[in-house]
Amino acid sequence: MRKKLRRYFFAGLLVMVPGGLTIVVVRWIVSLMDGLLVRKLPYRWQPEQLFGFPVPGLGLVLTFLLILLAGILVTNYFGHKLVQASEKLVCRIPLVKGIYTLFKQVADTVLSSDRQGFRKVVLIEYPRRGIWSIGFVTGVSEGELQRITERRVINVFVPTTPNPTSGYYVLIPEEDARVLAMSVEEAFKLIVSGGMVTPPDRFRGGPAAGSNAGTFPPNGEVP
Repeated sequence: MRKKLRRYFFAGLLVMVPGGLTIVVVRWIVSLMDGLLVRKLPYRWQPEQLFGFPVPGLGLVLTFLLILLAGILVTNYFGHKLVQASEKLVCRIPLVKGIYTLFKQVADTVLSSDRQGFRKVVLIEYPRRGIWSIGFVTGVSEGELQRITERRVINVFVPTTPNPTSGYYVLIPEEDARVLAMSVEEAFKLIVSGGMVTPPDRFRGGPAAGSNAGTFPPNGEVP
């Protein structure tokens, strides 16, 4: 009986924990968006005054519309010029300039469709030989970094577990990085779960991983 109860209990946990955490996170995001946008509306425009009751999720919808409106604005000529003028103004403020530039570079790398950051998952021997870590290729090193190294090196971001937003930036010789077939999303799941969620091996029985020399083009872009 004890073994059955234990098995039932853990089976219930496997069902309840993901669902419960999902509900908590979604509610937190909805509440955050409602607090940031809906509560900032004029009093007479707030849902309680217009409809007589609160509308959960309205802040999330307004955030989506705001992002969509910003995208429409910056994709036309006058909006693009306006954004450029605003960036020049922001970059004249000493402290704000460094913060804005940092976040803009990260956003360009991760979100922009014409950039190639975080598009390849690699396996590298880090922090020492014999110990393997998963990393994301962000590009091919250029300039002084490439000139003073004996071999052609690539930029790799090695995230930490369970928080992949922090990590280490390392320079790895191109031939020492083994490109993996798993997607970026699958690699993130593997890292966040601490190895418990392992993606399937798509190349089982295929060629073994070896040198990746020539995988990354010389212009610094990651295919």
